[in-house]
Amino acid sequence: MNASRSRAQQRVDEARDSVPAATTTLATQAERVAAGRTLRTRAPRSSHATWEPLAQGRDPIALIEQSNRGRLPELVPIRYGRMAASPFTFLRGSAALMAYDLSTTPSTGLLVQACGDCHLLNFGLFATPERALVFDLNDFDETHPGPWEWDLKRLAASFVVAARDASLTDAQGRDAVSECARAYREHMSECAAMAPLAQWYERLDMAKLIEKAPDAEARKYRERLVRQAQRRIVEHLFPKIARAEGGGYRLVDQPPVLFHPQEADFEARVRAAMAAYRESLPDDRRVLLDRYRLADCALKVVGIGSVGTRCYIALLVSADGDPLMLQFKEAVRSALEPYTAKCAYDNQGQRVVVGQRLMQSSSDIFLGWIRGREGYDFYVRQLRDMKLSIPVEGLTVAQIRRLAAAMGWTLARAHAKSGDAAVIAGYIGNGDGFDRALARFALHYADQTERDHAALVKAMVDGRIEALVDQ
Repeated sequence: MNASRSRAQQRVDEARDSVPAATTTLATQAERVAAGRTLRTRAPRSSHATWEPLAQGRDPIALIEQSNRGRLPELVPIRYGRMAASPFTFLRGSAALMAYDLSTTPSTGLLVQACGDCHLLNFGLFATPERALVFDLNDFDETHPGPWEWDLKRLAASFVVAARDASLTDAQGRDAVSECARAYREHMSECAAMAPLAQWYERLDMAKLIEKAPDAEARKYRERLVRQAQRRIVEHLFPKIARAEGGGYRLVDQPPVLFHPQEADFEARVRAAMAAYRESLPDDRRVLLDRYRLADCALKVVGIGSVGTRCYIALLVSADGDPLMLQFKEAVRSALEPYTAKCAYDNQGQRVVVGQRLMQSSSDIFLGWIRGREGYDFYVRQLRDMKLSIPVEGLTVAQIRRLAAAMGWTLARAHAKSGDAAVIAGYIGNGDGFDRALARFALHYADQTERDHAALVKAMVDGRIEALVDQ
């Protein structure tokens, strides 16, 4: 594995070193677009259509097991059980495996702040500090500088795998990928012509998306999503998972997914963590946080790829009993790091927070980070703030295509904030050649995902790994 990683990193380094100087200086937009075009000689756009796994050394189960290092061992079987449910859930939980695979594919060497786990369920709705609902990326556990193509390829593959999971045809999945690629290409070109401040202020506001809905059915669907997101607030969750006890409030145990650790010093560690987290906030946010006091804290199992990492929810209440719930989520090294460059931050929680702020159009006001007493890094965010992933089950083909376009547009804006939009746009061009290549890659990688999922199920049956299926 180490030899393969070294070759992968060398490949990215060589691609980056070949980028023309005009991409790293304050050249004109036209010069940067031209510089992007020259990169096609080194990495033709058609080369992105191919996917061939390494002939030797690629063991998907070993790579997944490797990503379990440092996780709570008693929770790893839950992770396997969730990944085994379908090829799509497998893809969601295998960011490290796909990062390994993507590192062997052609690269332009153009780096951006990458999401690192850019599948379609990591987009959705959430509330800005001004309480507007926006559509954006919403998961950044793996964020790290990396090639822009890697995010786009993971997103494309997720559309085809999800389409198959929903019993749609490969042609329909391919059309969704093409729509996503088209939106990415066109908006990256638009970003290239914008002033930096204009790029930074861009966002997909749900009120505007409702206003621009193409028909009455689309308008009703978007309005329904908004209503669902508006119900996903702490005031609705609080009565379901907490109860009054001893003059205060306590989270209700729901093992194995929510429970109070039995360590004698757990409460003391939580209070120390709260104090350290407070120090990571700007002064004005500290004033707001100080309006609340810690009532309780418990461990909570979340997601698929994150299962087994240390994740806690803290319940805070104001003097009048108003709740605030914070999520302390362990941040380990990004799945991209072995194939790109060493993290610039000592604290992995800070890596996540900085990456999130850089990629999102607007971010949670309570974002912060800490290092626990045991040396584990965490980032902190609100547990519920109208955050809603878009469910793909039951969507029509037209809805999936529109969703794919919104995600392509959003990813282009996110990449343009940290990368050079003009160079990327120059490389992609105005035609659909790159779109078609991406669609072919997505189909090939969807086949790979099905093979890898089957390998995981076989490993469970053979007893190589232990899995626990959620009830």
